[in-house]
Amino acid sequence: MTKHRIYSISLASVYPHYVAKAEKKGRTKAEVDEIIRWLTGHTEAGLDAELEKKTSLEDFFGRVPQLNPARNMITGVICGVRIEDIEDPLMKEVRYLDKLIDELANGKAMEKILRK
Repeated sequence: MTKHRIYSISLASVYPHYVAKAEKKGRTKAEVDEIIRWLTGHTEAGLDAELEKKTSLEDFFGRVPQLNPARNMITGVICGVRIEDIEDPLMKEVRYLDKLIDELANGKAMEKILRK
């Protein structure tokens, strides 16, 4: 089975789109970073390093320090697919991130986005 092409895309190439989507709705780059760090356990320096290295999404999620166990509370539809129905573990992680950025852009409070 061939890998989905999204896996080879670098985090650095989608990151500006996440930031632009958030800023367009009055949110900040710092909030995008906080979401990514919450989901993956990266430090600020660790996230910056991954962006600088242009790490692929597959490698990025493959070596995160600590996936947040509360990420399983992320539900809903992203790109027309219900997150709970995604079977591929890597695709699920990518879609978790997409969903969190969507929630940010839609004005949801950070406390709720971070499942506190």
